Amino acid sequence: MVFKCGGEAVGGLRQRLMQANFKPFDLVRVAVGLGRLVGVAVLGLMSGVLLAQATPAAGVNVATEVSGLREDAKVREKSISTVEEDRLPKALSAMPEFRAQIGTLTASWFAALGACHSATDLFATVERQALALWHDHTAAVADRTPFDDRVLYWQRLSLAPLVRARANALGLSADERAVLIARFEQASRGQTDIHWHPSSDLKVLMTGFDPFSLDRRIDQSNPSGLIALALDGQRFELEGYQVEINAALFPVRYGDFDAGVLEDWLEPIFQSTSLALFLSVSMGRDQFDLERFPGRRRSSAALGNLREHTGASSSSPQPPGLRGQPIDGPEFVEFSLPVAAMQRAEGAFEIRDNKRVTTLERGSFRAVGLSDLRGQTAVLGSGGGYLSNEISYRTIRLASNLNLDIPMGHIHTPSVLGHDPERSNQMLKQVKAMIDRALQADKDFGRD
Repeated sequence: MVFKCGGEAVGGLRQRLMQANFKPFDLVRVAVGLGRLVGVAVLGLMSGVLLAQATPAAGVNVATEVSGLREDAKVREKSISTVEEDRLPKALSAMPEFRAQIGTLTASWFAALGACHSATDLFATVERQALALWHDHTAAVADRTPFDDRVLYWQRLSLAPLVRARANALGLSADERAVLIARFEQASRGQTDIHWHPSSDLKVLMTGFDPFSLDRRIDQSNPSGLIALALDGQRFELEGYQVEINAALFPVRYGDFDAGVLEDWLEPIFQSTSLALFLSVSMGRDQFDLERFPGRRRSSAALGNLREHTGASSSSPQPPGLRGQPIDGPEFVEFSLPVAAMQRAEGAFEIRDNKRVTTLERGSFRAVGLSDLRGQTAVLGSGGGYLSNEISYRTIRLASNLNLDIPMGHIHTPSVLGHDPERSNQMLKQVKAMIDRALQADKDFGRD
């Protein structure tokens, strides 16, 4: 395959590399054969060569070429590897079946990035290929080849160093590199791929999460991510209505949510699209839980995927941030899902209407309605005190602030240990049935 960027074929790049006695494709093959240590070394060598390659041509003002880009990047950029990327050697050791895929992918990206000689070309190439990566994985999961959300997560982490290295080689500023990495993340998570077919009557939007708790179990999957990948882009007829589902993934990182990645993504969609249903999904307990009362505050001791923690605890719950300020809003909100209809979705698991919360004043109890929660300080929402509860609170808060009346809420799936395709497939079927039931509860939702 020949990649092009900025009008120059990769063939010229390879000729220059061979003159320098460096053969990245050979090294990738060695990496696949020898395993984890060599694989990591290849990524380092690729990054080094990208850094050593062409600097911006004389007279090219990189800042001017990307002057239209937003500078308030939503993903913290580092010129060195992140905590998530540093887990890659351990992941490849535990899941050697991913090595060949990652080796092939990094080789093709290395070639494509190296053929870019301006910031404009680099941005275009990264966004185009990141979106193609998302499409490749949604197609693979839908076809069960493989039925696995982890591959995309670890591939993204293997590519980020190459993107940063080429950005450094082209002389991009720290702000520009941060925007580039943010665009890479957004596209490879499907966040830039929310498009609706003109014939769609009922539009369903949903979110899933990356794998997490990886320091406890490096091979951990996340059924919510798998469900999002499987259902993204699905179109079908339901009682004469054309239904379409769009989905995206979000990182398990406190800082991204504090920076407003969710609101910046979702607000334009809320304002431009008449949604029939919005669902956020994450991995939870032993059965399905519909989380009735999301709470405003964080209290979980669980770390994010960057091993970060906000200092919140059950005795000192703290509101999350939103663009530099504590998020405002009530201590508790209530979802608007058609619970009774969704509980009739048949499948392997119970579907519970979870109303249990914890407050500083009353401890743990089952709330009947929001009136029970007036004057209370949230410790745990129905969805807990971690990012799964938080994504639900933030989405309901945003819809309320925009005066939107959308059936919406959070689903906690049953948990899996490591990766369990059969159990996850059972969950997928039941979530799909819940969506059907929710839409049937009021078929006029979302109809233009």
